[in-house]
Parts: sequence; structure tokens; C-alpha cells
Amino acid sequence: MQKVKFIMNPSLLSRLVMVLAIVLSLVAIFTVVLWHGDRGTKISEPAECKTMVVVASGDTLGKILIDQGLNNSDVNTIADMLKKNAGISTLRADSDKIEFVRADEKSPVSKIVVIPSPWKQVELTCAENGGWNCNTIEVERDTRAVYKSGEIKNGDSFYLAGIRAGIPAGILIDVFDLLAFEMDFERDVRAGQHFSVLYEENFADGEKVDNGHVLAVQFEALRGNVKMYRFKKSDGTTGYYDENGNGAIKSLKRTPINNAKVTSNFSTSRKHPVLGFTRAHKGVDFRASTGTPIPAAGAGRVVARGFNRGHGNYVKIRHNGTFETLYAHMSKFAKGVNVGTTVRQGQTIGYVGSTGLSTGPHLHYEVIKNGTHVNPLTVKLPAINNLGDADKKKFIEYRKTLDGGIEQLTKNKNWFIQM
Repeated sequence: MQKVKFIMNPSLLSRLVMVLAIVLSLVAIFTVVLWHGDRGTKISEPAECKTMVVVASGDTLGKILIDQGLNNSDVNTIADMLKKNAGISTLRADSDKIEFVRADEKSPVSKIVVIPSPWKQVELTCAENGGWNCNTIEVERDTRAVYKSGEIKNGDSFYLAGIRAGIPAGILIDVFDLLAFEMDFERDVRAGQHFSVLYEENFADGEKVDNGHVLAVQFEALRGNVKMYRFKKSDGTTGYYDENGNGAIKSLKRTPINNAKVTSNFSTSRKHPVLGFTRAHKGVDFRASTGTPIPAAGAGRVVARGFNRGHGNYVKIRHNGTFETLYAHMSKFAKGVNVGTTVRQGQTIGYVGSTGLSTGPHLHYEVIKNGTHVNPLTVKLPAINNLGDADKKKFIEYRKTLDGGIEQLTKNKNWFIQM
């Protein structure tokens, strides 16, 4: 009981209570100071205020900057910097983005980030003296090669079979353009045929941004297994080559309009649908709706553009000393395409119509070889961009390595090749 008595002594108890009160007060004060200190830190360093603007139709750089509170002097300085330092002179609607950064909602803009592509950013920062500094940042790409394969089923088009195989639409269009040099998609596609594509996917910060190039394509065509590989030559240029390193891109396309149905083949004797008597049909007709763009089947120079009773509106292109092509029944010509105009392969030269002796909208396409009309779907077309001996040796080694990678991807569908 002595211990109990000692503890319960009134004088000692009062002193203990006072000491405890002082300690608790100090703890409380210290806690409040820390809490207010934390709050003070947060208030003194507010989060930045960021505003993202997507360029819309009709927007100009000046309009966007002024809307964000910048003056005309800043507008002129920034526009000049973007043009000189980043090569940006115009903005693209629904594509380009501009981010504005402020210290807080009421502060002036301290940084502007122009984003013309997923892989490029231009940062403009405001200095203490009110001037602007410009810095271009290239966003690092994480490029992966992925492999997809499919089979043509009954009633399929190549496009539908490709979509079912998981190949993106944009990649399918690129593949179509490549194979169109070698195949006629109207006649060469049959049920049971297999195809495969190796193509790039580009990532940034672990997120897919877009698709890249087609690296390899294979198709079991009626005329044989077609293979093409993308390869960079020693001079830095790239092209597509067959297994042996020969140029896979021909000088002319057999079918200028993708996915167009053949309605009338090349023939030495065909009953004309308008005139009613039999005569040679010196080209191939492709059904397409009025206004469909007509691309040049190959690079060359326009040697004729006009109208006649049979062809209606037509364009004739000379590609080299051997080949010419003619495009007839156009509804109208493309702007800037005149006699003497140099055109690139794939450039729009006119639009599908039904002018001249025609029963409906379509493209009449002719190929003339050494002055004689030949069948565009069967004529042997010369390859271009063949590899030299040194590049061909490197290509063969590269192709074998790529084929080995493709073999692994066929066994492991979820794998990819890190580029």
C-alpha cells in the first residue's frame, strides 16, 4: 500500500498533472506548427495550370495565342521562332495541338508546347526578361514488329480477310498498294489462299501511338507465292524487294484503282455496248462510282489531255521509252494536270465518270508498250530499283534473319520483334 499512498499524494499529483499538461501543450503546438507548415508548403507551390488546345478549322496561330492572353509582339516572336527553328509555318486542323502552361489560373502563359506529331514537340518558354526561348524535342519511339496472317474464305475479299486476321485498315491499304504491282485482286484472289504481313507498331511510354511501315508481305497468288521485303540500301533509300533482292515494285500498276471490279477485259474482239458491233477492246474497264479519284499507274509525263467521242475526257501518260498508259471516261481532270505535267506514281490525275461512249461510270485503262496496246493484267512489267551486288549481299543476310524472326512469330502469336 505504500506505493499506492506515494502515488496518491496530493502535492505530488498536482505537480505531475502540471508537467503532463505542459508536455501535452508542447506536443499540440508542435503538431499544429507541422500541420500549418505542410499547408504553407502546398500553398506556396501550387500545381501548374495547363490548357490543351486542339487546332480547329479556321484557327490561326495568332488567333489561338491572343485567345490565351498573349500580345501581338509575342505572337510575332513565337511565329518567327516556330518557322525558323522548328519548320512550322502553318497549323493543321484536327491534328496539331498546343498546350499552354501557367503558374496558376490567373498568371500569364509561361510555357507553350506545340505538338505537330506524336514524335515531335516544340517547347517555347518565357524568360524573366519577357523574351522567348525555343527548343525542339524528338519523342523516342519504341518500335515493334508484329506478325499477322490470314486465309481467304469463300466470298471474301482480301480486305475482309485481312480485317478478320487483325491487320489494321491502314496497313492493309499499304499491302494492297504493294501487291497491286504483281497481282490482279479481281482475278487472283481465291478461297483457300494464305497471306501474312509483318509490320511496325510505334509506342511511346508503353502506349501504342500508330502503325509504321510494312516490313514483309507474303501472298499465295494464283501465279505463285509473292513475297516482298522492305530494305534500306547503303545510300539511305528504302525499297521493296523479292526473295532474291530484285526490285518488287514494278514500273506500272496493273490495277490503278484499289478494290475496283473488272467489268470488261482486254479483247481483240468485243461487242461494243453502245455501238453494237464487234471491235477490239484495247484496255480493261474498272467499275467505280462517279468522282472516285484516278491515280497514275506510274511516274511519268502527261502527253495528252482532252476529249474525244470514244474516250470522253481522257489523260495519256508516257512513263519511259517503252510504256504509256491512258485513262478514259473521266468526269473531270485533277487540278494542275496538263500536257507536259510531270506526275508521280499514285498522284490523282482525274476522277471517274461516264463521258464519251460509256454506259455507266467506270475507268477505261490502257497500257501501250512500244506503240502497241497490251493487256494490263498479263503484260510483263519491268522491275525498278534493283540492288547492286554489295547491297544485294546485305539484303540476303537481312532477309534470312527476318525470315527466322517470322518463323518464331508464327509459333508464338503474342510475341513481337523489338526494332
